[in-house]
Formats: sequence, C-alpha cells, structure tokens
Amino acid sequence: MTNNVHSLGEIAQALGAKVVGDANVQINGIATLQSAGEGQISFLANPAYGRYLKDTRAAAVILSPEMAEQCPTNVLLLDNPYLGYARLSHWFDPQPKPEAGIHPSAVVDPSATVADSASIGPQAVIEAGAAIAERAVIGAGCFVGARSAVGEDSRLDARVTLYHDVIVGKRCLILSGAVVGSAGFGFANDKGVWHRIAQVGGVVVGDDVEIGANTTIDRGALDNTRIDNGVKLDNLVQIAHNVTIGEHTALAALVGVAGSTRIGRHCVVGGASGIAGHLEIGDQVHLTGMTMVTRSLKEPGVYSSGVGVDTNRRWQKNVVRFRQLNEMARKLRELEKKLLKRA
Repeated sequence: MTNNVHSLGEIAQALGAKVVGDANVQINGIATLQSAGEGQISFLANPAYGRYLKDTRAAAVILSPEMAEQCPTNVLLLDNPYLGYARLSHWFDPQPKPEAGIHPSAVVDPSATVADSASIGPQAVIEAGAAIAERAVIGAGCFVGARSAVGEDSRLDARVTLYHDVIVGKRCLILSGAVVGSAGFGFANDKGVWHRIAQVGGVVVGDDVEIGANTTIDRGALDNTRIDNGVKLDNLVQIAHNVTIGEHTALAALVGVAGSTRIGRHCVVGGASGIAGHLEIGDQVHLTGMTMVTRSLKEPGVYSSGVGVDTNRRWQKNVVRFRQLNEMARKLRELEKKLLKRA
C-alpha cells in the first residue's frame, strides 16, 4: 500500500461513479471485502462473494446499483464494478517507478536511440540501431536486439529478450522472462535429416499489448508475426512463426498456437488450449480450457473439446467404449441398410 490518500468523492469523480454515503471519507488503500479495514475501499463484482458484504469493514465498496441496499458502509455505484476496481487499482500500486536515465552498468550501442525520459536498467543491453521511445522502461538484464524498437510508455520488466527487428508499440507491458522474436520452428527434411530454415521475418506488437512471464513469440519465416492492438497474453504462452492475433484477443496460460494460424478479434482462448497450424479462427470465438483445435472456426461462438474429469474406474470404461465407436458406427450403418431394404 502507498501513502496516497484520496477522498471518496475524488475517486467517484474519476471513475464516473455516484456516491451513496459520505463523499469526504478518506481512502488510503484497496482490499477484498473480507480483509478491508479502516480507510480501505473494496468492490463486489462476482455474486459468489456477496456473502461477505454484510460483514465488511471497508470504508467504501464499489457496487452495482442492485446491490447497494445490502451494503453496510459507503457505496460507489457503477454498472461495471470490476472495471472500476481495475482502474482504481493503479492508484494504489506499490510497484516502484524507475527514474529516467541509463544505468552505468547498461550497455547501449552508440547507434541506438534512447529518449531522455526513458529508463534503462542495470546490465541491460541495447544493440545497434535500436530505438527506445519517450518514458519507456527497460528493466534490469533486458536485451533489445539490433533495429528493434520499444514505443512510448511501454515497459519491459527484468530479463525480457527482444531479438532483432522486433517492433513493440505504445503502452505495452512485457513481463519477466518473455522472449519475443526467437527463431521459429522451421526445418526442411532431407532423407531423415533436418535442416534449419532461416527465419527472416520479424515480430510486430501493437499498442496496449501485454505479454506474460516466460511467454515466447517466434519471428516470422518470411512475413512478420503480428500481435495486434490490445491483445493480452498470459504466462507461458507459445506463439509460433507467422501467427496473427487480432485486436483485443486474450489467451490464457499454457496456450500454444502453431505456425501461420490467424486468430481474429475479441477472441478468448482458455488455458492449456492448443491450436494447430495454418488455420483461421474468426472474430469473437471463445475456446474453453484445454480445447484442441484442428480445423478452422470461422463462426463466432463458444467451442470446447475433451472429456471432463471422472473417477478413474469410469474413465477407463469410457475409453474402452470410445475405441469401439467406429465398429459400432459400422454395424449401425449395416443395420440401417437392412431396415431400408425391408421397408
């Protein structure tokens, strides 16, 4: 928690909310309904947590109008309480804000361009022809390859690697351990021996993109791999070469996308899902967790695959039945033919 203190009225004005109660109450932090105490504000977005509302000791709660009468303390009315919480969370973020300038231990090539308001952390490496824009933050131990660029107000946390010819837009956040622009998995086979194909494309990351910890994005084989504006990638996501991900699509942890697949706008891909290569996923497609996609999905909607968890005994029996499906289908077709002949 920081030393920031704001009146409830000031917060309401910033969020476009309505105050029910004392607008002069002072707010110095944000917490859950269960743990909030004096001077802290909380929120209720998920009805599953409604049981904690009546006993909360929060100084104020961000709520939707239909829940206001159940709240024992001051209220901020918002149609989307979770969005209000998201915006307010930045007011009380304790993450240190680095100062502008280049740390003495950083290595910056003379041909690189670094804005005066940018921050280059300890032992970072900025290679030839790279460009770091205004107010960008390059964390400790980061590597920014030749001719790569980091846009205004973007932040690379410690130990992020950008290979050569990687373009990162404005207001992006790339978490520690992420690798952008590594060589794609491209090989030609000759008599059982694999020969690497040079990956001569780059990676283009749009504005307002977030890339999670230890996520990897491969460079294009010929054309660029593209991550469009507003895309959110969770930790441990693998994006192969020449993939395109449309605006405001979100991929949860452990998702893998094979090469040359195109994912549309406003899609959501659940954790541990896999998408095969050279496919097209249309706009507003939602894949539930652990979905395996082996064909193009061009229509919007919710898609799932796999079998839900069961006891081991029943799962083993169902596996046996699954293996018998083809034979059962064949026998059913034969039976249908016989019935048609009798008709």
